[in-house]
Amino acid sequence: MTDLATTEAASGVALAETDDSTAKLHRNLFIAIAVLLVVAPFVAYPVFVMKVLCFALFALAFNLLLGYGGLLSFGHAAYFGMASYVSAYTAKNWGLTPELAILLGTVVAALLGTVFGALAIRRQGIYFAMITLALAQMVFFFSLQTPRFTGGEDGIQAVPRGKFLGLISLEDDRALYWLVAAIFLGGVLMIYRIIHSPFGQVCKAIRDNEPRAISLGYRANQYKLMVFVLSATLAGLAGATKAIVFQLASLTDVYWTMSGEVVLMTLVGGLGTVFGPIAGAVVIVAMQNYLASLGSWVLVVQGGIFVLCVLLFREGIVGLVAKWIKKPL
Repeated sequence: MTDLATTEAASGVALAETDDSTAKLHRNLFIAIAVLLVVAPFVAYPVFVMKVLCFALFALAFNLLLGYGGLLSFGHAAYFGMASYVSAYTAKNWGLTPELAILLGTVVAALLGTVFGALAIRRQGIYFAMITLALAQMVFFFSLQTPRFTGGEDGIQAVPRGKFLGLISLEDDRALYWLVAAIFLGGVLMIYRIIHSPFGQVCKAIRDNEPRAISLGYRANQYKLMVFVLSATLAGLAGATKAIVFQLASLTDVYWTMSGEVVLMTLVGGLGTVFGPIAGAVVIVAMQNYLASLGSWVLVVQGGIFVLCVLLFREGIVGLVAKWIKKPL
């Protein structure tokens, strides 16, 4: 009995040390990201960096749903795009300040996610995925058929960036960059906290073995709906911010290919990792910008990367690094 107790105590100490080292690693990575955010606008084109941050937040939101909730959505463009439209419309036609326009777009995405999530979680697997795709297509056709609100095929253009809190003009790219960087960093910290909270642990348990989680007394559908709404809300935050950055909201934001892009970003970076979607967004956005001269061949390159990730590097970029250093990232 004494040997058993000693073994269990040693195991507990080793586990605690592992958790401490992982937390320290994550803390150092957060510091590194913060430093990069400070340096980035001085060494790269600020608009490009802001685009990366918006799509990285979008990918993080999607990863929260799929990587930690186990729910594959093919319709996340609905929340990203609708928030983009609301943010652009209210900033341009109502004259709202950028922070209020972004907030209102995020709230609309949360409400849309609540309605769509309540419908979608009634089914599982491929049926869940197809329901999300169908609902997203409804949002796309709504956007196409309501030009008075969305601008139709032209979208909402020349969206004013306005003044932050009515005081600080965001017309300068670098001034706007600091707001986008703060939103991104706040979103990353929020997602990290959700993942490592008791709520996040239950979501992972439901993802791994839903019948067992239900047998332990957890109401799986309530947890799945909550993580769905959180994911939609953060996706909306990314879309609303993107509309202010590019001063544009268009049908591209709600089209099904946008949902495909965020899936690709998540898989390339590393599904179920904290920092993977950020790496995936950097790779895909950089490819779209620097290989733009290839025209539609960029899609072929993206498809090739997707096939390689599925067949050879299923863990993604960050997943491979985590496997190599034997610590979760």
